[in-house]
Parts: sequence; structure tokens; C-alpha cells
Amino acid sequence: MRFLAFCIIPLFFTCAVKAQTAVLYNYEGSFDDATFSVEDAILGEGYVIDHVSHTGEMLSRTGKDLGTNVEIFKAADIFLFCSASISRQVMELDPLNIAHCPYNIFVFEDNIGVHIGHRTYPEGPMQIVQELLSKIIVKAIKY
Repeated sequence: MRFLAFCIIPLFFTCAVKAQTAVLYNYEGSFDDATFSVEDAILGEGYVIDHVSHTGEMLSRTGKDLGTNVEIFKAADIFLFCSASISRQVMELDPLNIAHCPYNIFVFEDNIGVHIGHRTYPEGPMQIVQELLSKIIVKAIKY
């Protein structure tokens, strides 16, 4: 997989990596601090978190049943939420944008550190969502 690395927010010494499917930000702090900051940033924008998927716990728990002891993440959570106004805007332009809802921000810790990210979205109206998610993550990193 090819990665295009570029630094943003040099004031906060964080780098963003844009892959084919996700934008990843390094977080200087603990996993718990990162999840708290992401939750606070989402709520601070006025959105309601519909669900938090504890993906890291699930992978850890099911690995044994599947005959593997490979640790993918030390911890990983995914926050799912939606914006009524932005969703309406992008779906009025193309009803098939429903495929991208709800929006999510993920946080994970691996052997390298703690990371916050979101998936990439196609060119066009969905770039509005991508900008929103990046804005929320930047706020979370500032906390």
C-alpha cells in the first residue's frame, strides 16, 4: 500500500498520513486521552455519538477462538455519528451517498503509538464530510 505522508499542524507536532482508504493522525498521549478527546470534540460540535465500537476488545477476545494470538491493536475504538444537515446536503446531491453514513472516527494504539483517523471519501460532495472529520480530529489533538 502506498502512503503519502505530509505533516499538518506543525505546532502540535503531529503528522497525517493519507492512505488509499484512511487519513491517519499521530496522537501524542495515551489511548484513553485520545478517546476522551475525540468524544469531547464530536460532542463539542453538537453531534450525538450513536455508537462506540470497541473493535480492539472484540479482536482480542475472538482471536483465541479463531486460533491466533496475533495482537493487531493494543486498543481500538470507533466512534459513529451523523450530521443531519451535512447528510441531507450530500444526499440531496446524490442519494447514493447514504452508503457513507454514519460517519466514523477511529482511535487505535499499536506498537508505534496512538493514532486517530477517518476513512477517505470520494471526490465531490463527500469532501464536505471528510473536511468535517478532519476538523474534529484536529480539535481532539489540540486538547
